[in-house]
Amino acid sequence: MRTDYNLSFTAASLRPELARVVAEAYLATGDWELAKQRVLATNALQCRTVAGGERQERELRRRLMRLTMKQIVVLAEATAEDRAAMAWLAAIKHIRFAFEFAADVLREKLVVRDPILRPSDYETYVETRAVIHPEITELSPASKYKIRQVLLRMLREGGLLGDGSSWGTVLRPVLSPAALQAILDDDSRWLAGFLVPDMETGRL
Repeated sequence: MRTDYNLSFTAASLRPELARVVAEAYLATGDWELAKQRVLATNALQCRTVAGGERQERELRRRLMRLTMKQIVVLAEATAEDRAAMAWLAAIKHIRFAFEFAADVLREKLVVRDPILRPSDYETYVETRAVIHPEITELSPASKYKIRQVLLRMLREGGLLGDGSSWGTVLRPVLSPAALQAILDDDSRWLAGFLVPDMETGRL
């Protein structure tokens, strides 16, 4: 897999509660390797197999390593809604494919008042990205299906996709003052991944 476009993220969906466990281990140890050892030694992610635990821990840790210390603290110590927001932030900072889908597809659907997410929206997005990132075309049908399913699950866990016809209704998640400030202190461009319009971002 080419490293400039991460498509190998299916070991874990958003899993905010498990992301919190990894964040707590890092805050307790101050070191990602020690945090990894603590999480795996105690089976803190409650996986049925050692290999499954290693895969989930590795994927979640790689995402969380992209967060600032303030964002990690919010993830570990704040409300369930804030945990979901920081877990989603970690995901979009690590997975460009997910960030661009939210910022370019979901956000635009809210702008044009068409909040229903349809399979055609996703397929069009994949086709346009494949022109720039041909590694998408090299994926097997099974891998393409898994990526789609995990991304949709992440959107639901992050509060960006609710119930409704077709694949569901696009929702703009509500950010608490603490979560919003943690993002603004880092880089306001990540707000696009939370479906915040550019005009509104410019006023924050």
